[in-house]
This record gives sequence, structure tokens and C-alpha cells, in this order.
Amino acid sequence: MPQSDSLNRKLVGQPGSRWDLLTPVLILDLDVLETNIKAMADWAKQGQFALRPHGKSHKSPDIARRQIAAGAVGLCCASLREAQVMAAHNIPGLLITTPLAPGKAPLVAQLIKDGADIAVVADHSELVAAYGAAAAGLGVELEVFVDLDVGLGRTGTPSAQTAIALAGQISAHPSLKYAGVQGYMGHLQHVDDHSERRRRLDGNTNDLKGMVDALIKANLPPAVVTGGGTGTHRMDAEYGAFGEFQVGSYLFMDVQYLSVQQTVTGAQPYGTALFVQTSVVNINHPAYAVTDAGLKSFATDGPFPIIARGAPAGASYRYMGDEHGAIDFANASDSLRLGAKVECVTPHCDPNVNLYNFYHVVRGDILVDIWPVAARGNS
Repeated sequence: MPQSDSLNRKLVGQPGSRWDLLTPVLILDLDVLETNIKAMADWAKQGQFALRPHGKSHKSPDIARRQIAAGAVGLCCASLREAQVMAAHNIPGLLITTPLAPGKAPLVAQLIKDGADIAVVADHSELVAAYGAAAAGLGVELEVFVDLDVGLGRTGTPSAQTAIALAGQISAHPSLKYAGVQGYMGHLQHVDDHSERRRRLDGNTNDLKGMVDALIKANLPPAVVTGGGTGTHRMDAEYGAFGEFQVGSYLFMDVQYLSVQQTVTGAQPYGTALFVQTSVVNINHPAYAVTDAGLKSFATDGPFPIIARGAPAGASYRYMGDEHGAIDFANASDSLRLGAKVECVTPHCDPNVNLYNFYHVVRGDILVDIWPVAARGNS
């Protein structure tokens, strides 16, 4: 079957169709998604922050349009592929948050030539030079953010001096525009304990502020300081270091984020919207049932999925190979019928979404639409 269609499309709009789907399948609860989008938009508006949500979480123009409609200034993209897809769907305010290999600079410039609203980040003089040459070659202007390393150790400038040099190089190039700085603290997003996350955030935020202060003193003040994430955004707001937030996983709330204390009281401001639905395919073992969703159906870089509905209380999920999973019963008297549908919270939403061609969008028990995961993959 071609990727442009889904075997479940004939079920759209039928009563109870959520439970008639061919599995394994990615389920998106539209009511919860809309509530999460509104909650984050309201939070940003109240704090007078700009919101540029991260498209790497959803890879979906359908979701991006809803975020823009709710007030987002644009969308972050983790790869050139994501930016190309979003640009093709006329999503505005795109920011590629990863420094790219210099050889991709002409492709970025071509996107602008074709009408895309797109900016990039850079953390090395060679990349800045490549962006400048590509933009000049096509007669376009490219906005560039200086990427700062504020503790993650993955990308970003290693010092304030390097940041100043890059900002100066960008500002001096006639085809580039110095747009601001990015400081992403990805290593803190999943620090579960609220007080420990705050303690660690203190140091890294001071590092960020120090680099920004150095840029200001060098007469290179950043117009925008962008960064943050679902795990730290509420704390980040208290420090006042960011004017723009790159939150992403708040849309879905996976197993990893459900353990992160968003507030001192433990109250969770966002609900779980994303699930993998699987079917029971074997009931020959009294202590567990076998399903059709294994390693190819879940992101496996984190915890096991959590069963959300469809299984006896206390049951747990584990993998039994590429195509199969197991539901382990908590009680000897528990069982599941052959063909029973079970839904699990995704372990890590970003790579889990990337495993599927479609979101099967539901309201309650009804399949209301099917959206393509249009930006999945790498090329």
C-alpha cells in the first residue's frame, strides 16, 4: 500500500472506529492535543514570550498549522528535511536549530530563493562562510543565530569570545543577518526532580547570561535569545534569559516527560495525547498475552511503554522482538481475549513518531482524520 494512504481510512467518521483499526497504529487524541496547544500558547502569552515550537516532535504540517494559529511565531526544525517539508506547506518562521554540514548551505539558500521564511544557526566560522557564500550566490538574505553551548556539549560555541567572533562575522557579511542567539539545555529537560533541575539550571543559565552580556558589551546584542524546552520552560521563564521558547514534547507527553515534575506540587499542566495501539495476537500463555507491537513499533532509547487502556489493572508491557510485545499480567486470574486492543503511552515521542507514516486522529472513540507524518525520515 502506498504511503499516501492508510488501510484504516475507510473507518473515518464511523462510531467506535478507534477500536476497529488495523494495528500497530499511532493514535493522536485531538481533544488533548488541542488542549495542550492552547495551554502552552496561553502560558506564553501571559508571560509575553514568543513561542517557536519544535517540529521535530511531530513532523506534521497539520499540527504546525494549529500551533501557528494559536499564536506561535514559527516552527523549529531539527533537520534540513523537516525544514523542506514545512516550507513546502507554507509554514512561516522556520528555524533550523542544528548546525548543518557546510555542503547543505546552498540548499538552505535555495529554499529562501523559492520563498521560504527560514533561518539557521551556526557555531563555526566555516559554516558562517558557507552560508554567506550560498546566500550571496543566489542573491538572498539569510538570518543566522549564533548557537551557544550552555552545558549540553553537543553543538554550540565553546566560549563568549567565539560567540562574539561569529556574531561579528555574520554582521559583517552583506548577505547574512545576525538574528540572535540560541542556547538549548537539552541535558536538563529530563531531570525529573524539580529541585535538582532548578539547581543545575542555575549554573547553565548563568553561563547563558554571561555569553549574552559579553555580546552586548561587544556591541553585538542579540535581538532574540531562543531555547528552552518542555522540561525547563516554566523555570526558564523565572530566570528571564529567554525571550523565545522551543518547546516540543508538551504536545504529546510521553513516558519520559510524565516523570518530570513540571511544578513544585507535581501538577501536570499537559495531558497525554499520543499512543500506540496494538492487538493481542496470542493468548496461549497464562501469565501474559502477546501483541503485534514490538521493537519496530516503539522508540527503544528510553523506558518501556506504559499501558494506558485496554489491559487489566497493573499489567505491564515489554518487547518480544521486532514485531511482538508482551503484556504481563499482575494477577493470576487476569486475561485478555484474542484480538483485544490495548493502547500504550509512547516511551519517547520524537523517535516514536518517526516510525510511523500516519497519525490516526481520534475524538473519543471515533477516528476523525488521518494525518501524514510528512517530515519523517532523513531524506
